[in-house]
Amino acid sequence: MESKVEIRRDNGEVVEGVAPVIISASRSTDIPAFYADWFMNRLRAGYCVWYNPFNQKPLYISFAKTKVVVFWTKNPEPMLKHLPELDRMGIHYYFQVTLNDYVDEGFEPNVGPVAQRIDVFKRLSETIGKEKVIWRFDPLIVTPNLTARQLLTKVFHVGNQLKGYTDKLVFSFIDVKAYRKVQNNLVKETPYYTRETVESAEPSGAYLTELVDGLAKLRDHWKEEGWNLTLATCGESIDLDKYRIEHNRCIDGELMEKLFADVTFIPANSRSQTYSVAFQKSQRIGRISRIKVSVRCVGA
Repeated sequence: MESKVEIRRDNGEVVEGVAPVIISASRSTDIPAFYADWFMNRLRAGYCVWYNPFNQKPLYISFAKTKVVVFWTKNPEPMLKHLPELDRMGIHYYFQVTLNDYVDEGFEPNVGPVAQRIDVFKRLSETIGKEKVIWRFDPLIVTPNLTARQLLTKVFHVGNQLKGYTDKLVFSFIDVKAYRKVQNNLVKETPYYTRETVESAEPSGAYLTELVDGLAKLRDHWKEEGWNLTLATCGESIDLDKYRIEHNRCIDGELMEKLFADVTFIPANSRSQTYSVAFQKSQRIGRISRIKVSVRCVGA
């Protein structure tokens, strides 16, 4: 259980809050892309407020004990200018950068061209080190016109340009059956599905097997070329050990201990946001985004 702390708000009011060691910024909102300046302003102020999306109750979050920020984004560029200040604050960070290629499918109408996103990814990696930038091709989506081989080709073409700029590729399969919002968005925003066929967007059966086998073969091919890339799933209970594909931790305590010598994490009993049991509990900030960046962003 997190200890409570007193936080003095900008208006002088004193409120009760929490002071997490890890900040997740954020699965719900692409803070680096759209709210980088806001985030830094709140860091300087020493606290922010997070509203529970289900009951709208506020939770006040102090940054007094924050040691690590995990950034989730499709566009880290607006955050680049702020990284030296984070360094001066003594706050560590790493990035999970989703870099898909669904240009032809139109799933991500508000992201930049693939070449531009690759360039930004590379600049981030060169700035902070490849071990602190995780590539996510996420989620993997089926359409009637997109074969498993064609989807793998997209991953291959992006990966060829990221070679040496990251150590890990994380992927997941779109989860349609469990999320009504995802179903609604796929039916409303794309031309590929109806209410009756929308569940076909989830890879399954032979298609899923071909994807997984193909990803493992891509990894092995890249290894032969000198790129030792780790493959991991996100939020998937499926056992892919025979393909040497790991279960990823969204908030990865082992990675943070490896990256940041002055940070030690004790395993917690609480479940993480994914299949695995995570290390030290993190605090998410940001609301569910209304900005239609992707099917995943809108539907998560």
